[in-house]
Formats: sequence, structure tokens, C-alpha cells
Amino acid sequence: MDSSPHQVSDVMTHAVVAVGRKTLFKDIVERMEEWKVSALPVLEGDGRVIGVLSEADLLPKEEFRDSDPDRVTQLRRLPDLAKAGAVRAEELMSTPAVTVHADATLAEAARIMALRHVKRLPVVSSEGVLEGVVSRGDLLKVFLRPDSELADEIRRDIVDVLFPAPIEPIHVMVTDGVATLTGRVGDPAQVDLATRLVRGVEGVVGVDCRLTAADAV
Repeated sequence: MDSSPHQVSDVMTHAVVAVGRKTLFKDIVERMEEWKVSALPVLEGDGRVIGVLSEADLLPKEEFRDSDPDRVTQLRRLPDLAKAGAVRAEELMSTPAVTVHADATLAEAARIMALRHVKRLPVVSSEGVLEGVVSRGDLLKVFLRPDSELADEIRRDIVDVLFPAPIEPIHVMVTDGVATLTGRVGDPAQVDLATRLVRGVEGVVGVDCRLTAADAV
């Protein structure tokens, strides 16, 4: 991987299974089972994403199969009851689709997932055409970066830039994703800045900043 920040395009899945708006219920279930996915983008025309189908959209058909909900439940669960009687993707899908662009940062994608309570996001172009899918698991791939790679990035992009002439050599060590910085610098304000910047490196799990400033007692 390149230096941080990483973008969605770095980790997303490009080969994506999708369905059209007229795809039938059973075909949707079969496709989910075949591809081992819990959600599918719904496409129209030239591949534009118009909705997303998740397992949650399909479950009402089973939930209400043999039940006769009372009036209160009917009012409270009206959208689910409508899906219970649906047979095509366009009747079942959640729309508008919650999507993300390929050039979004991983933090932005994670924020969207958390706020919208979704496990995966279709990745679309500026015209809304499907380019891939990014999942929670994809976003966690950055934590698989080797410790040596993280240390090189921290040293090159942060330490060498912030401290071109340190009072004492600054050592960077990364173990199991935790970055440790030791050494002596001239400006105490840069110690906090270095900590924040290292914490922002994709793949860093934690920071143990042991840098001391020249005027520190």
C-alpha cells in the first residue's frame, strides 16, 4: 500500500454481484447464497445504483408468513409488511442507496457505515455508476500492514519532516501496530503534534510517544 491516508479504492472489492430492479425474490436469495454476501446493489440502465437489498429487507416475508398482525403492528411495521408481500427487487430494496466514492478516505467510509448502520457500501462514480463494494472487513485491511512498513512511513513522512535536526536521534519502533517514538527534540509543541500525526497513520493501533523536549525538566 502507499502512504496514508488510504482511500476506499485501495481496499474495495471490484468484482461485485448485483441485481436489476425486476429480479425476483427467489433469484435474489439464490444469488446471496451463491456469492456468500448479505447485501446486493440494485442497478438500472448503465449500471447506476438505485438501491440496496440486504437480508433485513428479505426477512419480513418469513416473519409475517403465518401471522396476522394487529392494527398497531400494521401501522408501526407498514414498510416491513409491504416487503413481506413483495416479489421483485424494486419492491424490496432500500432506497436511496447509501453509497461512497472511491476517493473517499477509509475514515469517511467508516463514519458513513456507523451513522447509517450498514455493513457495506456500494462504491459509485460521480454519475452513480457502480465501481465496487467496500465492507467493514475491507476497512480493517489496513491493520494488516507490516510493522516495518508502518515504521518506514512514520519515519519518512512525519519524523524526518517535523524534526530535520533533532537534539538526539529519534528512534521509531512499531510492534504489533503500536508505534513507539523515543528521542529528544527542541520544540515541546511538536511532541503533541507528532503523536497526533502518528495516530493518523492508517494501520497504527496505538502510539507510545516518549519524545522529550529540550526545555523539559
